[in-house]
Amino acid sequence: MLIPLAEQLRPDSLEDYLGQEHLIGKGAILQRAIESGNVPSMILWGSPGIGKTTLAHIISKQLNRTFYTLSAVSSGVKEVREVIAKAREANDSPFLFIDEIHRFSKSQQDALLGAVEKGVVTFIGATTENPSFEVISPLLSRCQIYILRPLEEHHLLKLLEQGRIYLENNLKTDIEITESEALLRISGGDARKLLNALELIVTAELTQGRPVRITNENTIKIIQQNLAMYDKTGEMHYDIISAFIKSMRGSDPNAAVYWLARMIEAGEDPKFIARRMLILASEDIGNANPNALLLATTCFQAVDVIGYPECDLILSQTAVYLSCSVKSNASYLAIRNAQKSIREGGDLPVPLHIRNAPTNLMKKIGYGKDYKYAHDFDNNFIEQEFLPEKIKGTKFFDPQNNQREIELRARLKSLWGKKYNY
Repeated sequence: MLIPLAEQLRPDSLEDYLGQEHLIGKGAILQRAIESGNVPSMILWGSPGIGKTTLAHIISKQLNRTFYTLSAVSSGVKEVREVIAKAREANDSPFLFIDEIHRFSKSQQDALLGAVEKGVVTFIGATTENPSFEVISPLLSRCQIYILRPLEEHHLLKLLEQGRIYLENNLKTDIEITESEALLRISGGDARKLLNALELIVTAELTQGRPVRITNENTIKIIQQNLAMYDKTGEMHYDIISAFIKSMRGSDPNAAVYWLARMIEAGEDPKFIARRMLILASEDIGNANPNALLLATTCFQAVDVIGYPECDLILSQTAVYLSCSVKSNASYLAIRNAQKSIREGGDLPVPLHIRNAPTNLMKKIGYGKDYKYAHDFDNNFIEQEFLPEKIKGTKFFDPQNNQREIELRARLKSLWGKKYNY
C-alpha cells in the first residue's frame, strides 16, 4: 500500500513541527508542560490539517509513554473500556488519543471520565468543533483546551518545499514549483491537503526523463479533474460546507439543497450541518428576519432528537428558508466593530452613573448617581450616556436596507435624534 506524502512527511519531534508557536514555542505553555513531564489531559481544537494528531504523537514520543489511539468515527464504549483496562496495567499513565472527539456520544464520553479523573490515562482529544458545544461538561472540566491556529503562508511554503525535495529524491526527477498561489489556495491552510495536492499534481505530470513543472494553471486543471477523489477521502469536507453556507448567504436555495444533499449522501454529521445554519442565521440574516434564528435553533434541536434518515427533511426545510430570507450582517458588523474598538482603545472605564452600587461607600463616591430608570419616563426612554466618555456617540450598530432594520433605524433615530446619526 502506498503511503500518502502527508504521512511520509509527518514530523516526529517538536523541532520539526511547523506552526503553533504560541503553544510549543520557547517558553510557551505546552512546551513548559512537556519539559516538566507534567502534561495534563487536553483537547486540541483547530481546523483540519494543522497538526493536532501529529502534536499528540510527538508529546507521547517526547515523554516516552505508551500511546493508544482511537477514532470516534469507528470506536465506541467497548473500545474505550478495553484501552482503559490495558492502561490500568501500565505504570506510566499512558496517553489515550481520540480523534474527532466531537463525534463521541454522551455515554461514550462518560466512559472516559473515571480513568481521566484518576490519572489512569492522560487523555488527548482532537476536534474541529467548538468543544464547549460538543464535549460534556465533566470531561471538559478535567481537560486543558488548547486552540491550534491556522498555518501561516511561510509554514505552508516550507512544507511545500519539503514535499518537493522528498518527491524529487524518491521519483528521481527534477520538480520545479514556479507558481504556488493555486496550491496554497486549494489547501485552505490544511497541510495534509497541500501535500496530497502536490503529490497528485506531480504524479499526473510525471513523464519519463522530463522534469515536472508546477504552475497555477496545471494545478487548477489537475485538481479539478480529481475532485471526486478528494470527496471520497473527505478532503472536500470543508469546501462543501463552505459552498453550502455561501449558497444560503447568496439566497440560492437550489444550490443550497444540492450541497446539503452532497453532505447527507456522504453521511455528514447532521448536527454539524445544523450548527452551521445556526451561525448563518445570526451572522448573515440577523434582525432582518429574527425568525431565522428561531427556526435554525429548532432545526438543531429536532435533528439532535430525530437523526437520520428523517432529519434530512428538517435540514432541507431550514436551508431553503434561510436561503430565501432577506439578509443582513449588521449585527455581525456591530460586534466586530465593538471588539476592534476595545482592542485599539483598551478597557475604558464604566461611567459612574451606570455602575452598580451595592454598598453605601460606593454610593457616596458617586456610583449610580444620576442614573435615570428608563421605565419612569414616557415611552420607557430617557436620553443619557451609556458609553465611556472617550467613545461617546460611536455608532457600532448600523441597520441595513431591509424592512425590519429600516424600522429599527427609524425607532433609534426618533429616540436618539442626532446623537448616533441614524
